[in-house]
Amino acid sequence: MEKGHSNCNLWKTALAQEVVGDTVSVFIMTRKCLLQIALLLCFSTTAISMSGNLLGFLQRRSNFQSQKLLWQLNGRLEYCLKDRMNFEVPKEITQPQQLQKEDAALIIYEMLENIFTIFRGDFSRTGWNETIVENLLANVYQHAEHLNTILKEKWEEKEFTRGKFMSTLYLKRYYGRILHYLKAKEYSHCAWTIVRVEMLRNFYFINRLTSYL
Repeated sequence: MEKGHSNCNLWKTALAQEVVGDTVSVFIMTRKCLLQIALLLCFSTTAISMSGNLLGFLQRRSNFQSQKLLWQLNGRLEYCLKDRMNFEVPKEITQPQQLQKEDAALIIYEMLENIFTIFRGDFSRTGWNETIVENLLANVYQHAEHLNTILKEKWEEKEFTRGKFMSTLYLKRYYGRILHYLKAKEYSHCAWTIVRVEMLRNFYFINRLTSYL
C-alpha cells in the first residue's frame, strides 16, 4: 500500500514538473514572439522614416541644383524693374503648415510640372546658354519623378479629394498668368528675367514644402 502511495506521489510530481515545463516553454515562446514583433515594428518604423528622409534628401538636392542652374542664367533685375509683375502666388504654396504629406507632394509635383512647361518656352531673345536650360529641364523632370511613387499610391487609394483638386486648380491659374505674361511681352529678355526671379521664389517655396514630406 505504501509502495502504491509512493508511486502515486511520484506520478503527481512528474505531472507537475511536466506542467511547469510546458508553462515555461510557452512563456519563453511567447517572449520570443513578442520580441520578434517588437523588432519587426521597430524595423518597419525605421524603414518608413528612412524612406521619408531619403525622399526629402533627394528633393532638397534636386532643388538646390535647379536653383544653382537658374542663377547661371544671365539677366539683371535692376534693368527690368518696369516689367515687374505680381503673379499672385497661391496660399497653398506660401502657407503649407496645414498640409499633409500627400498634399505637399502633389503641390510640389504640380509646381515642377508647370516650371518644366514654362522653361520649354521661347527664350531665344535672352542670350541664355541652351545647355544650362536643358540641364535645368532634365533636373526638374527628375525632381518630379521622385514624387511619383507617393502620388501613384494615393491616386490608387482614390484620395484625390475636392480640396486637392482646388489646390491644383489655383496653381494652374497662377502658372497660366506667368505664361500669359511671357506671351504678352513677346518672350523678351526682361520678361524672362522677371520670370526667372519668380521661379527662384518657387524653389524657395518648394524647399519649405519638402519639409512636410
